[in-house]
Amino acid sequence: MVLNVGDSAPDFELADTDLKMRKLSEFLDKKVVLSFIVAASSPVCETELCTFRDSWNEISNLGAQVIAISNDGPFANKAFAEKNNFNFPILGDYNSKTIRDYDILVPDLLHLKDYNFAKRSVFIIDENGIILYKWVSEDPLKEPNYQEIIDFLKKGN
Repeated sequence: MVLNVGDSAPDFELADTDLKMRKLSEFLDKKVVLSFIVAASSPVCETELCTFRDSWNEISNLGAQVIAISNDGPFANKAFAEKNNFNFPILGDYNSKTIRDYDILVPDLLHLKDYNFAKRSVFIIDENGIILYKWVSEDPLKEPNYQEIIDFLKKGN
């Protein structure tokens, strides 16, 4: 099912880097900038999440928070987070269920059966769990427009 702006964001329950199970619903005291990355420690994903890290104060002052999801496991995500001093959770969707729920799955990477990853994507979700903004790239090397995300958050406040 394709998700669009105005749809309810699917809830999830995924492990963070400390093996704590986290749900989208627990973060909805603020808007959520939900960033799906292709793979922990890949250069473009590192650039993307470091940009969100460096924009944390501005994003937070606009009433939002960042959550990243990769289909890597919690240990790979933990090493990635510690290396880059990320100040937001990175959740592991290692069975790709949430990635499927958000309709951003790329299956069988390099023709390897069940080697899946997420399309690089950003969703902004409001406090009621409604998708306000959606950006999905077919090109895993393309970064989101960070200024567009900040401007969108500014417009919503």
